[in-house]
Amino acid sequence: MEKLQPILSHLDNLAPLYIAGPCSAESRDQILRTADGVRQAGARVFRAGIWKPRTLPGGFEGVGSVGLEWLLEVKQTTGMAVATEVATAQHVREAMQHEVDILWIGARTSANPFAVQEIADTITTIGADKVAVLVKNPVNPDLELWVGALQRLYNAGVHRLGAIHRGFSVYGQHLYRNLPLWRIPLELARRFPTLPLICDPSHIGGRADLVNTLSRQAMDMGYDGLIIESHCAPQQALSDSRQQITPHQLATLLSGLNVRTHRQPDDSLKNMRDEIDRLDAELLDVLGRRMQLSREIAQYKKEKHIPIFQAERYDQIMTDRISSARRLNMSDDFTRNLMSAIHEESVRQQLTIYNKPH
Repeated sequence: MEKLQPILSHLDNLAPLYIAGPCSAESRDQILRTADGVRQAGARVFRAGIWKPRTLPGGFEGVGSVGLEWLLEVKQTTGMAVATEVATAQHVREAMQHEVDILWIGARTSANPFAVQEIADTITTIGADKVAVLVKNPVNPDLELWVGALQRLYNAGVHRLGAIHRGFSVYGQHLYRNLPLWRIPLELARRFPTLPLICDPSHIGGRADLVNTLSRQAMDMGYDGLIIESHCAPQQALSDSRQQITPHQLATLLSGLNVRTHRQPDDSLKNMRDEIDRLDAELLDVLGRRMQLSREIAQYKKEKHIPIFQAERYDQIMTDRISSARRLNMSDDFTRNLMSAIHEESVRQQLTIYNKPH
């Protein structure tokens, strides 16, 4: 994806890109009131869901095509670009007929290669130069599935592309509705540095009071923009009422962001990065010596008929290392994940010794 084009040419030099609007289009009055509010708050693109995929039947599933007329009115009266979610070829056709500027593909749809291909082919047939497409990460933390959806669109001729990080669904109770798992979108950005990366703090947090902090974190990490759910009366919203903020709250949020500019590093930063590189080299050297020792231990265990995995020893290592890491201002989760990865590789190294013939 080397020949990407700007998402919106007339907004090309107005980074970062702020997209805002209600989860769902509910009425003409609600759409026009909210659009005016988010425009004054600083949003450049107005978003609203027209067709709403629901986990269970019986809930509000969107107003349907009539909402596209309201979006077109927003575009004509405010000058804002407009965006909505599409999940089928028919959605694409209707949205493009109503001059929608940006289509986004939701988390459920991006996980379905058949649906993505259908959307890509439909856009190309109508005219890929007429619309931009943003792809939300799949529900599950699968980077390759995300990349695959983007590549399907690109290969079909859709080159005005961007990615939306909306968090990942994992089992159990957590602070966030969808865990950010920042390493996954940052790896996407590393692979495709020209691909615009936009954060969706509303769906990550799932609560209005978390949107501000998540927005700050995303912009501090160099994201290209935000897509935020904002409603003129969130408490009355027909969908996702808990995570929507008012246009006034949006204005306060956007005005308080510290936008990081992409500048070349100075000598001080370069020196610190050089030191990081040196320490990483030392770290890999130490890990290499640790794995060599693991292989020697495996040889000993093999000769003495001792099983590889020792539960008490593993538990002791975890407890001791986490305790030591706390004193070095490292989190328990980081240390646990690190030691788990090291242990997994150590076991793999030992298995290679066990599998060697005598």
